[in-house]
Amino acid sequence: MNINFPFKQLVSDRQFWLVILAGPFFWASLYASGTAISGLEWLIGQPVLFLQLALLYPIVEELVFRGLLQESLGKTRLAGLAIYCISLPNILTSLVFTAFHFWFHSPAWALAVVFPSLAFGYFRDRYQHVLPAVILHMFYNSGYFVLFGK
Repeated sequence: MNINFPFKQLVSDRQFWLVILAGPFFWASLYASGTAISGLEWLIGQPVLFLQLALLYPIVEELVFRGLLQESLGKTRLAGLAIYCISLPNILTSLVFTAFHFWFHSPAWALAVVFPSLAFGYFRDRYQHVLPAVILHMFYNSGYFVLFGK
């Protein structure tokens, strides 16, 4: 894993910002579909839980899935294979990541993590570093849990 991370490159990466902007569109579509905004009472009452959901879990999940699994798959003969610009290691990791979410979420919600997972993996491949995936995952989780609760 690359220790020197190109923050300047990430901050000027238009694709990264498009994925950041996709978050609010997703949250707006949830709201439009009838998902109620929870208010901040739960967050104020359970700040440790919010920090776990918004910050700790994304770090752990990205280190396990993108940092270990996707990186390991990227060192196999699968590394050069891709569908469009999505690597096969990313696709396989995203399938495992989605399957993992079936234990904790409804089937519809578990399936909803496929596309963000592919985006997280894309940036892990693009920068050969897990940090962009962690940043995106924290952003998505933070926005979701601030708006819609636990």
